[in-house]
Amino acid sequence: MTTTLAGIDFNAPAELVARQLIGVTLLVDGVGGRIVETEAYDRAEPASHCFIGETPRNFAMFGPPGHAYVYRSHGLHWCLNFVCREPGHGAGVLIRALEPLDDAAGLARMRARRGLDDVRLLCAGPGRLAQALGVTRAHNALPLAAPPFQLLPAAGAGVDIEVLAGTRIGISKAMELPWRFVAAGSRFLSKPHRG
Repeated sequence: MTTTLAGIDFNAPAELVARQLIGVTLLVDGVGGRIVETEAYDRAEPASHCFIGETPRNFAMFGPPGHAYVYRSHGLHWCLNFVCREPGHGAGVLIRALEPLDDAAGLARMRARRGLDDVRLLCAGPGRLAQALGVTRAHNALPLAAPPFQLLPAAGAGVDIEVLAGTRIGISKAMELPWRFVAAGSRFLSKPHRG
């Protein structure tokens, strides 16, 4: 069974989905923006939550593709991932940063949730992004094809978004994999691109 959302086949390997998600618009209850930074994770590599097998914490990442996997990082921040590949495999894409939509109502909600005004910092990092969008454990295992989620294809037919690949951030294993993807020139990234 194929799970295609915003023109992306979520049955594909995480590193392909992560690259293709750059430029896609993500909304949660109508609030969000354009994805500008992602990271891919797969059960076969030791930086993945799935490397040790299925647990009560990571079960959603083994579920059907096109669903959310939400976890708490270091006991502080929620992080949003999109499940990829076939059910039972254990792969996903961490959504690291968004460029917020220029929508007064959505920006006001994100600013209130984050307690700051700087639009550049509202969704620059997975914890900030989840807080700005109101993502919590309650979103874990929910389908991305149904409310509160909405994924919209990259805007503008024929518009090319240059996607750069580099090494992932904040991990101590499998650091050599070039599975962090960013929109070239974006000022909304969590950290500058490392080639």
